[in-house]
Amino acid sequence: MGFDNEISVRQEICRIGRMLHGRGYVAGCDGNISVRLSRNLVLCTPTSVSKGMMEPEDLVVVDINGHQQNGNRHPSTELAMHLLFYAMRPEVRAVVHAHPPTATGFAAAGISLEQALVAEVVTAFGKIPLASYGMPGTQELPDALRPLVPHHDALLMAHHGVVTCGHTLLKAYMNMECVEHYAQVALVARQLGGQPLPEEEVRRLMNAREQYEANKRPVSVEWD
Repeated sequence: MGFDNEISVRQEICRIGRMLHGRGYVAGCDGNISVRLSRNLVLCTPTSVSKGMMEPEDLVVVDINGHQQNGNRHPSTELAMHLLFYAMRPEVRAVVHAHPPTATGFAAAGISLEQALVAEVVTAFGKIPLASYGMPGTQELPDALRPLVPHHDALLMAHHGVVTCGHTLLKAYMNMECVEHYAQVALVARQLGGQPLPEEEVRRLMNAREQYEANKRPVSVEWD
């Protein structure tokens, strides 16, 4: 998806919103999505609108400091969480926040998804830690995320939900899918008494992950 085409980005955000709603990752007006359009501009979902019912004209443009630039609605009250990712990780182009039921259940129980139960999750994420609680819609939330954002593409938020990021909006969404899928697997494994991978196998997987990350072509960030 070309980020230079705001019309396409608006349509894609609405499409991803419908996917989040359709899979039951959000209910009511829950969740929020953003895409960085340029060095200083971010397109985000509005507050008090179902992510499954958004239209492109509902979306709001803010600057990198969160000041609204256009749009008839108000931006998400959790915008600061998105802006934190863009400030700390220039390669990130999109952020998705949702409440997928199983992963959010882990977050509500104060349990991270760091246990190495599935090889693919280790290579994809390393681990999925749990950020401490911060009240939604306040500076407490980004402050709670700040220590973890530089090192992780997916985070559980205590008593809240999940936030993921990516170099494209589709990647940020797929990371959300993977977190929820892994949470479902982890829940069953815990019920059945499953054991984590041995430490040596985790080290091998982490080495493979590091090699993969090193070989990936770096994302060129050339803002207008």
